[in-house]
Amino acid sequence: MNQTTQMHQIANELPEYERWFTPYYADGLLEFWRKAGLLEHTVLGNKHIRRCVRYLRAHNLAMDFQGRRGGYDLVVTSSDLVVPRNIRTSPIILVQEGMTDPEGILFHLVKRFRFLPRWLTSTAATGLSDSYERFCVASEGYRDLFVRKGVKPEKIAVTGIPNFDNCARYLDNDFPHKHYVLICTSDTRETWAYENRKRTILNAVRIAKGRPLIFKLHPNENLRRATAEINRWAPEALVYPSGKTEEMIANCDVLITRFSTTVYVGLALGKEVYSEFDVDELRSMTPVQNGRAAKNIAAVCKTLLEDGAASVPSQKSGRRRPLRWKPKRFQTSHSEALEER
Repeated sequence: MNQTTQMHQIANELPEYERWFTPYYADGLLEFWRKAGLLEHTVLGNKHIRRCVRYLRAHNLAMDFQGRRGGYDLVVTSSDLVVPRNIRTSPIILVQEGMTDPEGILFHLVKRFRFLPRWLTSTAATGLSDSYERFCVASEGYRDLFVRKGVKPEKIAVTGIPNFDNCARYLDNDFPHKHYVLICTSDTRETWAYENRKRTILNAVRIAKGRPLIFKLHPNENLRRATAEINRWAPEALVYPSGKTEEMIANCDVLITRFSTTVYVGLALGKEVYSEFDVDELRSMTPVQNGRAAKNIAAVCKTLLEDGAASVPSQKSGRRRPLRWKPKRFQTSHSEALEER
C-alpha cells in the first residue's frame, strides 16, 4: 500500500485537475503471464490489485483500469521497471517508491544491454528507462546514487517522498508493545533471490540478547512458511503478518532489516539499526524530513503542465490529455473480473 497511499497524497495536492488511478499493470508478454496466473509472487499478482482496488473504492477515487481511457496530460508513477505502451505518448513523472535493491550481476547486465527488461533486477534499475520528464527522489543522497547508476542529473528533483517525510508522527500510536527488537522481513525469496532465513532469524536472536522479539512480515511473503520458520528458530517471538509497520518501529529499541525501506523510519527516529546495507550510507540517503513531500511533487507536476510539456497532443488522437494518477506496484488481476465487479 506504500505506493498507492503516496500517489493518493500527491493527488490530494492537485484538486484542480481531473485525477484517475489504476493498479499497476503491464502489457505484452508480462500481461500474458499475468492472465495465466504466473506472476502471483510478484507485484503484478492478484493479492496486490485487490488491496489497491479496495483502497481506491474506500476513498471514492476515480479508477481507469490499465489506463484504457487513454489520452492523458500527465502520468505519475512509482516505477519505471515496466512502462506500458499506452502511457508512452504522455509525459511521465517518476516518484521514488522507497529503497532500491542491491546492484547484482543482473543490474550490470541490464545497464549494459538495454534490450534486457529492467524488471529482471527488481528495483535496482529504477530510473534507467529515461522515459520520464522528472524523477522525484527522497534525498540528496539518493540523487547521488541515481546519478551514479546512470540517471540524467537534470531530470532529478529532490522533493522527499510521502510516507517517509515526517517519521516523527508515528511516535503517537496505540501499538501495545514497547522496548523490543523488531525484525522487518523482506520478500527476497518471492522475487527469485536467495535468503538464508534461518541465519536471518538466528542473527536477530543473537542481537536481541534476551530482549523481546517481534517479526513484522513483508506482505508479499509466503506467510505460512515465514511463520513456521520463526516458530521453529525463535519460538518466543511474536509474529505480525500485518499492521502499521511504522508504529511498530516507533516503539522498538532496535530495528533489523535486510532490504526494506522501513529502515529509514528507524534511522529518522534515531533507533539502533541493522541492515544488509552500510548503515552510514543509509543515513546519508534517509528521506528528507520536510513534511511536505506530496506538496513538492505536486509543484513539479504543475510546473510540467504549465510549461506546456504536458499539453502536446496525443500521437493517436490529437486530443489534450486529462490528468491521470498511476499508483504503480498495486497490481493487476484479470481485467475481466475487475470489470464485472
